[in-house]
Amino acid sequence: MSNETFNQTTLAKYNGQDGQPAYVAVDGVVYDVTGVAAWTGGKHHGNLAGQELTKVIDEHSPHGRKVLQNLPVVGKYTD
Repeated sequence: MSNETFNQTTLAKYNGQDGQPAYVAVDGVVYDVTGVAAWTGGKHHGNLAGQELTKVIDEHSPHGRKVLQNLPVVGKYTD
């Protein structure tokens, strides 16, 4: 895992828009979803990159956390 640390403000910069990579945080870990076709443009089923999505993936995602296993980890998320 990268040593980079993100908070709400810094993570928001990685929204997949205007050439920025698309990152999402789940349970304190920041994942790079840039290369995932379903996250094109930083959007996926009404969710936006650059955000902390633990509640969304745990309560609303049909695939749950298993989809995170193959994503690159880019750092950790702190409040």
